[in-house]
Amino acid sequence: TNIGSILASVNPYKPIPGLYSVDAIDLYRQHRLGELPPHIFATANECYCCLWKRHDSQCVLISGESGAGKTESTKLLLKFLSSMSQTSLGAPVSEKSTHVEEAILES
Repeated sequence: TNIGSILASVNPYKPIPGLYSVDAIDLYRQHRLGELPPHIFATANECYCCLWKRHDSQCVLISGESGAGKTESTKLLLKFLSSMSQTSLGAPVSEKSTHVEEAILES
């Protein structure tokens, strides 16, 4: 659920097909925070928009207990932001992944 610009999420401890797919990235890229159901991509999109449109520095705090999914959440945020930056450079959908993106996500 969203609490303003805060996303409270629960780790389901199992994969949910399509939840973090390229289609989900494209969907949340086109909408503002609160227009679609709560999602980590909505939070990432809000950060991206504030960074580029208002020129405000951004920080994302990911908190939780051991095993809550903090590392996975970080990877998902970076995946979304990387995809957004590739799109803003005019890269075609098929070339959204770069070596830099892959290195960051694998780290």
